[in-house]
Amino acid sequence: MNFSRITDDLFIGGMPLVSDYDTLRELGVRLIINMRFTFGPKPDPHPFDGTQGRHQPISTLWLPSIDSPFFPISIQKLIRGAQTALETIRDGGKVYAHCAGGRHRGVAMGACILIAQGYDPHEAMQLIAARRPVADPYAYYICPRILKFAREWNK
Repeated sequence: MNFSRITDDLFIGGMPLVSDYDTLRELGVRLIINMRFTFGPKPDPHPFDGTQGRHQPISTLWLPSIDSPFFPISIQKLIRGAQTALETIRDGGKVYAHCAGGRHRGVAMGACILIAQGYDPHEAMQLIAARRPVADPYAYYICPRILKFAREWNK
């Protein structure tokens, strides 16, 4: 599984397989945010069974986005993802944001989550780039979306 821990509450990576859900669950992930356009998230097959002491299935949020400078990521989708992530984190869960390879769309979502938690946008991008070497939050069509999200979020 290709992912990076960005903070105690946030992981960014490539698209997880259903077989990776147990690993994510063990890490405390309670929400997977999928930024892929054509491949929606697979539901967690892990059934909730209070009598067996099993945990609640991992929730998924699909925010279909195209990795292209011609189709900017929707600010409304970034806001929705950040709001849902904050709720999960406040409830004690962790968040896994992803796209196909964890370079652009998942990174944008991750940066927006950090901004929603109070990070400066430039510090958020720098932290992600430092902790996930393949991440490119400075891509010419990703960085402006992160900065626009920050302006909208902080209004």
